[in-house]
Amino acid sequence: MSQTEFSSQKLHPDLLKNLSSLGYKEMTPIQAQSLPHILSGKDVIAQGKTGSGKTAAFALGLLEKLKVKQFRVQSLVLCPTRELADQVAKEIRRLARTIHNIKVLTLCGGMPFGPQVGSLEHGAHIVVGTPGRIEEHLRKGTLKLNNLSTLVLDEADRMLDMGFQPSLDAIVEYIPSKRQTMLFSATFPDQIQSIAKRIMASPVMVQVESTHDTSTIQQHFFKVADDKQRLTALRLLLMKYRPESSVVFCNTKRETQEVADALVGYGFSAQALHGDLEQRDRDQALVRFSNKSVSVLVATDVAARGLDIEALDAVINYQLARDTEVHIHRIGRTGRAGSKGIACSFYSDKEHYKVVMLEEYLDRMIVSEPLPPINLLDKPVFYSEMETLQIDGGKKQKVRAGDILGALTGEDGIPGAAVGKINIADNWSYVAVSRDVYKLALQKLGQGKLKGRSFRVRLISR
Repeated sequence: MSQTEFSSQKLHPDLLKNLSSLGYKEMTPIQAQSLPHILSGKDVIAQGKTGSGKTAAFALGLLEKLKVKQFRVQSLVLCPTRELADQVAKEIRRLARTIHNIKVLTLCGGMPFGPQVGSLEHGAHIVVGTPGRIEEHLRKGTLKLNNLSTLVLDEADRMLDMGFQPSLDAIVEYIPSKRQTMLFSATFPDQIQSIAKRIMASPVMVQVESTHDTSTIQQHFFKVADDKQRLTALRLLLMKYRPESSVVFCNTKRETQEVADALVGYGFSAQALHGDLEQRDRDQALVRFSNKSVSVLVATDVAARGLDIEALDAVINYQLARDTEVHIHRIGRTGRAGSKGIACSFYSDKEHYKVVMLEEYLDRMIVSEPLPPINLLDKPVFYSEMETLQIDGGKKQKVRAGDILGALTGEDGIPGAAVGKINIADNWSYVAVSRDVYKLALQKLGQGKLKGRSFRVRLISR
C-alpha cells in the first residue's frame, strides 16, 4: 500500500469507506504531510492555499476524534469570510456522511443572530464561523466551548489582514488550554508567527511547495505615470486580450469601487468585490462572476480569498501587491490546469522598490513593455456572454435546479444550451442565461410556475 493513500492512515473504517466512495484515494501533498501529525493529536501549522486539500486534512482530524454521543461543541473552525465558512462546512458534512447524527453548524456575520441562537440551543458537534460572530456568541453566552478539544484557524493570514486579531485573542480566552490547535495560512507574515507562539504548543510545521505552477503564466509589466494612465492602461489591456473572465487586484477598498465604477462607465461588464459590500451584494457579485454574467471582477486580496473560479483568463495587478508572496498567489489564479494564463502588472516610480523585490523573488529582470495602441479604445467594448436572473424562491420553497431548467426550456422556451449555472440559496435562486435570450427567459419564468407557484423574477444588473 502506498504511503500517500488515505488507507495508510489510522482512520475509522467508516471514514475510509466514505473517502473511497467520494473518489478520494491519493492524498494531496499537504494531506500526506499534515494528516499523520493531526491524527496523533499534535498542534500543526500548515502552509496551504485554497485548492490544496487542506480542508479535508483538518476535517478528517476533527471527525476521527469526534465523540458523537457527546452532544457538545467539540471542534471550532474559524474562517475569514462567510463564503469560505460555507465551503468548509459543506466539505466537513460530505466527509462525515457515514457518521450518523453529526451536527455541523455555521455561524457567520451578515446573517440574522436570532435563528443562530435557536440552532445553538439544539446543540452541535462542530461549529464553523467567522471570528466576529463567534466572539459575539461567546460574549452573550449563547455558545459554550467548555468541551472543545480542537481549534482550527483557516486562512489565518487573511483573518489578520481583515483585522480579526482582537477577536481571535478574545475567542482563545473562552477555550480550554488543553486542546489541539491547527493553523492554516497561505503566507507567513510575522503576525502569524506571534499568534502561533501565543496559542499553540510545540507545533509541527508543514510547508508544501506552492501548487501554483507559474510556468504556464505569461507575466507582463507596464510602467505608468499616474492613476489616470493606470485606468487607460487597464482599458487597453482588456480591449487587447478580451478575457472572458479576469480579476483586477487593487490594494484598497475605495480604489476597488472607483475602478469598477469607471469601467462600467466605459461600458465594460465589471463588478467590485470588497469588504464594505453588504453580504447580499457580495453573494451576487460572486454568483455573477462565476456564471459569466460579469467578465471583470475588481477585488481586494481579502475579498478574493476563497474565490473558487476554475478558468481565469487574466489577472491584472492594478497596483503591485504589498509583498511578493501575495503577488505569486494573485497571478497563480490564472493559467490553471495547464491552460495559458496572462498576468499583467502596473507600477509607478514610487513602487520601484516592489519591482526590485519581485526581481529577486522571480530571479529575472523586469522590463516594462509598451502599452497596446491607444486606438483600441475606439472599438466597441466586448460584453459578457450571460445575464443573471434572480428568482424569489429557493430551498425553503422547495425550488430545485430541475424545476428552473424545466420552466426555461419547456414549450416555446429557450434551448438548454442557453442555460448556464444555477445557484439555489435558502430564499432565492440565480440562473445564468445567454444574453441574446434573456428577455424570453424572463418571460418564461415570470409567466410560468415553479412548484405550482408563481415567483417574482428579475434581471440582476448593477
